[in-house]
Amino acid sequence: MGLVLNLLAQTIVWFGLMGAIIFGAAGTIDYTGGWLYLGVMIAISVVFGLHMARVDPGLLRERLKPPVQKDQPLADKLVLIPILLLMFGGLGLMAADAARWHWSIMPPSVQWAGCGLLLAAILFIYWTMRTNSFAAPVVKIQRDRGQAVITTGPYAIVRHPLYFGALFYIAGTSLVLGSWWGLVAVPSLALLLGIRIGIEEKTLRTGLDGYDDYARRVRWRLIPLVW
Repeated sequence: MGLVLNLLAQTIVWFGLMGAIIFGAAGTIDYTGGWLYLGVMIAISVVFGLHMARVDPGLLRERLKPPVQKDQPLADKLVLIPILLLMFGGLGLMAADAARWHWSIMPPSVQWAGCGLLLAAILFIYWTMRTNSFAAPVVKIQRDRGQAVITTGPYAIVRHPLYFGALFYIAGTSLVLGSWWGLVAVPSLALLLGIRIGIEEKTLRTGLDGYDDYARRVRWRLIPLVW
């Protein structure tokens, strides 16, 4: 019960903050894209979170921990700062673009397609977390949980599928919010994730038995057939 209460409390806090950013930047609460995005995200987060509390409570506890932790490399703590600024700043830019400045004119059909992309990205991310019970939000070796190399599911295609899914999540967010300019966040996030992958791979290669062999078998780190 404590885990579920923590999940619900964090859901309220995080999406309350995101709502404040979106509607504050939009300058109005009469913003269909903003309500659509928050509605979809809150519903999915609660449903998937409650399911994870039942099937993999250990991973949910890890996912609910803060983005800065004791065993986390300093480099990861530093790279998380621009990543979080991009994520939350991007929400503000998208909302301001679509509802305040009206730089982007987007048909409703594209916004609904963005909902489909957003849902597909979240389903992919959840599949990744169901495959890898050690998918913590920070770079670290979870020796207390017996962390091992995962080679199945999406990990048989790309070494960092959570980050791959995050790129489509950002693209879907931009479309749902009605902002073409928000798509600029996708390559920006890819660059920052590329830096973080370098930090993560160094940690995994030195601290996790079998990761070197896995990396030789699965060539692609972030985007299949690209890098």
